[in-house]
Amino acid sequence: MDIRLARIDDRLIHGQVATAWSKQTKINRILVISDEVAKDQLRKFLLSEAAPPGIKSNVITVDKMSEIYNNDLFKDQKVMLLFTNPQDVVQLVKRGIQLTSVNIGGMSYTDGKQMITNFISVDAQDICSFKYLAEQNIELEIRKVPADRKVYLSELLKKEKLL
Repeated sequence: MDIRLARIDDRLIHGQVATAWSKQTKINRILVISDEVAKDQLRKFLLSEAAPPGIKSNVITVDKMSEIYNNDLFKDQKVMLLFTNPQDVVQLVKRGIQLTSVNIGGMSYTDGKQMITNFISVDAQDICSFKYLAEQNIELEIRKVPADRKVYLSELLKKEKLL
C-alpha cells in the first residue's frame, strides 16, 4: 500500500479532498478510518458516493486497517487515509503503520476544545496524541488545500502555550 496522504479532517470526503488533494496525490483509493463512522451505514454510503470519479472509497475500522495494511491486494494501491481525530492515527502508528507526515485539515470546535486556527480546535487528548506522533518523527502540518503554505502544528501549539 502506497500511502500518499494521511489527513485528519472531521468533514472527511468533501470538495477539497475530492478535488485538490486527490489530484495532487494521484491516488486511486480513499480509506476513511473511523470506528464510529464504520458503524453508521448511511454515512458509509454517502462517503462512498462522495469519492471523485475513478477513485474507490471505503470506510473501515482501525482494526480493519491494521489487517489490510500489508495485504497483497492493496500493494498497488495509491491511498489517501482520512481520519476524524488524531487518536485513531496514534493507534495505527502503534500497530506498525508507517507514516512520515500527517496533514491536519479540519477539527471542529466542540465544548472543551480550544481553537488554535479558524478551522482547528484541540483538547488535551488531541494534544497528547499529536505530541506522541511528533515524538515518532512524524511531520504534523496544517493545510486546507495543497497550495496553502505549510504551518507546523508543533510550532503553533508551542506558540499557544499548549506544548
